Amino acid sequence: MTLHPSPILNSLLDTDAYKLHMQQAVFHHYYDVDVTAEFRCRGDELLGSHAEAITAQIALMSQLSLSDDEFAYLSTLPFFTADYLQWLRHFRFNPQQVTVSNHHCKLDIRIRGPWREVILWEVPLLAVISEVVHRSRTPDVSAVAQLRRTLAQFRERSQGIDLSHFKLMDFGTRRRFSRNVQHEIVSVLQQEFPYLIGTSNYDLARRLGLTPVGTQAHEWFQAHQQLGATLANSQRAALHAWLVEYPDQLGIALTDCITMDAFLRDFDLDFANAYQGLRHDSGDPIYWGEKAIAHYQRLGIDPMSKTLVFSDNLHLEKALTLYRHFSQRINLVFGIGTRLTCDIPGVTPLNIVIKLVECNGRPVAKLSDSPGKTICHDAAFISALRKAFDLPRIRKAS
Repeated sequence: MTLHPSPILNSLLDTDAYKLHMQQAVFHHYYDVDVTAEFRCRGDELLGSHAEAITAQIALMSQLSLSDDEFAYLSTLPFFTADYLQWLRHFRFNPQQVTVSNHHCKLDIRIRGPWREVILWEVPLLAVISEVVHRSRTPDVSAVAQLRRTLAQFRERSQGIDLSHFKLMDFGTRRRFSRNVQHEIVSVLQQEFPYLIGTSNYDLARRLGLTPVGTQAHEWFQAHQQLGATLANSQRAALHAWLVEYPDQLGIALTDCITMDAFLRDFDLDFANAYQGLRHDSGDPIYWGEKAIAHYQRLGIDPMSKTLVFSDNLHLEKALTLYRHFSQRINLVFGIGTRLTCDIPGVTPLNIVIKLVECNGRPVAKLSDSPGKTICHDAAFISALRKAFDLPRIRKAS
């Protein structure tokens, strides 16, 4: 096996914005909470042979730190507080928190430690895994030619459609082909696609002068399942805690940690008024969007005052379909990831995730609107969660 001693990552900000936004909230409210996260490959890929190369990259990640320029950049943003940024300035990845093994040819990764530190591993580690695997299979490629073909098809199919409200965000860090490919893709979009409004990658946002975008992920809601006295109130507690940290900003709520129906039962008038909108990440997007609009209407809220963010397995053609369906009734934003930053002929993107499985030594779960995305080891806890949120239909955990 050929190892790559040069680091794949060269910036602590080469991560998704929601990781830093959540990390600040954890820093302020859950400083002493411990968590465990695990890697999952949702496909049939046998990635265990790459364990040694991935371990070498994890060791190199301990050298990453916030530069003076990066610190100054973050200090200009309205999201961050001085105490958090001073702490982040001294943050270093601790490779001892991560165990990597080749388990019967499958890649096994487990991360354990304080939530305020573990929270930063997910996105850059997934990017490392993706790049290590793709380097070994298809070195030295460019995605720009394919992107320009995709953009040409989009322009052809959108002829006659008013695109004045079409908004695209790059969500491509986690499963990108490589760091260089993501930079190429976002640079071309910035120059040639007038509908790009931002990127979830803080490093790219800083270097390219783009808006950083992102709020919270599933782990925010998952951890709250073990942070309060009542399981049935955990989702409301998570929504409230986010507003305490960000009362007037970063107001897009993720809806599918415990299914959209369970979310909407908790998303009352106060929450609906306080949050700017909702993000879709599993299940049928049109069905989900119709539910969201109907919910706002039942609460007496004009849907045109709110925003829906679609981010589940999107590509531009699918985004255009959703835009045509919803754009006259509610504001829309499309977050596209893998279908931009790993859209290369002959390359199969990896379907990989890292998710929380424990908080303070107790199980947590994700019961999304797509059964294959359900994650939890503890069948009894899944049953308790389903009962607490009145979800009678059993879905298989994976």
